[in-house]
Amino acid sequence: MNDNIKRLSRLTAILLQLQTKRLVTTTDLAEKFSVSKRTIYRDIRALEDAGVPVLTEDGKGYTLMEGYKIPPVMFTENEANALIMAEQLVLKNKDSSLIKNYAEAIEKIKAVLKYRVKDKVNLLSERTRLQYDVNRERNSNNLSDLQFALTNFQVVKIEYTNEANKTTTRLIEPFALVSTENWLLLAYCRLREEFRFFRLDRIKKMEILSEKFEPHRMTLQDYFDRYF
Repeated sequence: MNDNIKRLSRLTAILLQLQTKRLVTTTDLAEKFSVSKRTIYRDIRALEDAGVPVLTEDGKGYTLMEGYKIPPVMFTENEANALIMAEQLVLKNKDSSLIKNYAEAIEKIKAVLKYRVKDKVNLLSERTRLQYDVNRERNSNNLSDLQFALTNFQVVKIEYTNEANKTTTRLIEPFALVSTENWLLLAYCRLREEFRFFRLDRIKKMEILSEKFEPHRMTLQDYFDRYF
């Protein structure tokens, strides 16, 4: 996962370099991203395969075809949410250069999102926290839907099985997603009339309702400061 994210970050950054500079060299790119020249050759080929008109000037370097501009980026809401999750994974990486490059790339991506989606991905970024080993396998098919419900303030109906193997039906108001040993959803439970953590792998059925709930006026950090 981290290698793929690292390459995605580098390809995005190389494309931005090509767009902002008249000419870039293999040596400069290799030094900037601390990779081999062979890796840069492969990255340039990947951009070409994706339809980017990269021109090679023999003995000089690479340039973009004159007049070419990166087309407007149109992400669906779920795609934008997936990028935010990738951002959280990168932030757990110990490579400071990777964090810096990806942070710069994701800010540029956020800048071209529609205002409505931009507000939602910023909220999701604030309400997502990853801890411990991010490579550990976690079983959940509900993460994308819960991201949507969280950012659109929609009530969710779940069938939830607790540690005692007792299943109950709950109406919940999603608030935040936290990754520890398992994926956890922090939500206001209308049955218990308080905030509760729900393990995603214990959610047996889930339905996003059309009913909206009033946004909770606190941040994730406010919650931890108040209850822990």
